[in-house]
Amino acid sequence: MEIKVPEISKKEKAMFALRALYASHGFSMFRMTKFESFDLYAANRDFMDSTSIITFTDTDGMLMALKPDVTLSIVKNNRHIGNDVRKIYYNENVYRVSPKTHYFQEIMQVGLECLGRVDEKCICEVLRLAAESLRVLSDKAILDISNLDILSQLIASCRLPREAEEAITRRIGEKNVHGLESLCAEYDIGPAKTELLKKLINIYGKPCHVLPQLEEAFCGKSGFAQTEGSYDYIDSINRLRMVVDAFQGTGLEDMINIDFSVVNDLKYYNGIVFKGFIQGVPDRVLSGGQYDKLMDNINRKSRAIGFDVYMDDLGKLAEFEGEEVIIRG
Repeated sequence: MEIKVPEISKKEKAMFALRALYASHGFSMFRMTKFESFDLYAANRDFMDSTSIITFTDTDGMLMALKPDVTLSIVKNNRHIGNDVRKIYYNENVYRVSPKTHYFQEIMQVGLECLGRVDEKCICEVLRLAAESLRVLSDKAILDISNLDILSQLIASCRLPREAEEAITRRIGEKNVHGLESLCAEYDIGPAKTELLKKLINIYGKPCHVLPQLEEAFCGKSGFAQTEGSYDYIDSINRLRMVVDAFQGTGLEDMINIDFSVVNDLKYYNGIVFKGFIQGVPDRVLSGGQYDKLMDNINRKSRAIGFDVYMDDLGKLAEFEGEEVIIRG
């Protein structure tokens, strides 16, 4: 018997390939409900891509929300991890306002999370899986990596109010040198620190070129950091070197760049953060990082790292149009 199944898209094939990839590395499928208590999201609005939430009142009077974020639901439902590492992957829809249409949309996401006693080996594994995920989608992909601790340490040394820290982080994420200079002048940040902040915008490229520039700027003999806790910077730069070195011999090395415009909210994220891009899609299709600070904010005594793949964005690629598949049985 031969059954023709029309219009099985390559996007769907990619989704199943990603799930198989994560399962092959010991990640288990995690399923969740379509809604959670509204309080979970209200308390962590800044963590989410969209602050608009669809709500309804349950039969017991509790205010509920259609799930706008997967990570918060996973963290909430994995409270007692202890010294273990819980490796989870998911294939879920979220409900939030699209930044392009400005209307609520049901958005498909595939991704994974590691929670618990997350060590450097675990971080490297997640980064490699992020790169392999991009390779599943396209052979024309890049993964931009940063260590948010470098920016956090530099901003903390400026002793700024919270709103100034957020504004500077946004300017760096936008690669807005002029806007950054204006902020530094407004908040009386000295020329040495201003130059270092500008370097974080301008430094971009392959690790073999970027890492020596970072060391010279933050730890070199002429560097300002000699009197500003340079050992912290050395440790952060070495962690960045460690994760990019983990790609050696994997066949994924050419995909990796260091880019300090990869930023996330400093209130929730720390350490290694990253974004993935594929040719033909103007926005990032993958985003992730360490969010130990989020875990601490909601009283979880563990570390965490993960990433999302935004499957709906792949519809922009002609190569992901539907095709007929024949199932024989």
